[in-house]
Amino acid sequence: QVEVVQYGGGSAKAGGSLRLSCAAYGDYFGTYSMGWYRQGPEKQRELVAEITDGGNTEYGDSEKGRFTISRDNAKTTVYLQMNSLKRGDTNAYYCKIDWKKRDGDWDYAWGRGTQDTVSS
Repeated sequence: QVEVVQYGGGSAKAGGSLRLSCAAYGDYFGTYSMGWYRQGPEKQRELVAEITDGGNTEYGDSEKGRFTISRDNAKTTVYLQMNSLKRGDTNAYYCKIDWKKRDGDWDYAWGRGTQDTVSS
């Protein structure tokens, strides 16, 4: 099994920055996509940004130009640098990692989430 542990985040002023990171721990044989999702109260989880093992990235529309996702494959860690924060960025943020099992099948795991708050 794989455990995804999230670090960082917290609170910031509008216009400020936050940095999130998460890492995978456990018995896995490779990772593919690593990404961040956010979820507001009574809303579905939606993509913030994701990055493949080849470095291809995808961002949600509201994050383009403000957020940057990166990864360290050697550490199986993914980072999300969030700049020019807006109050609307206040959300619970979840890390998701796609990982490869011993038998070659793929699975995914979620972090427990962090509540990140942007104030005016």
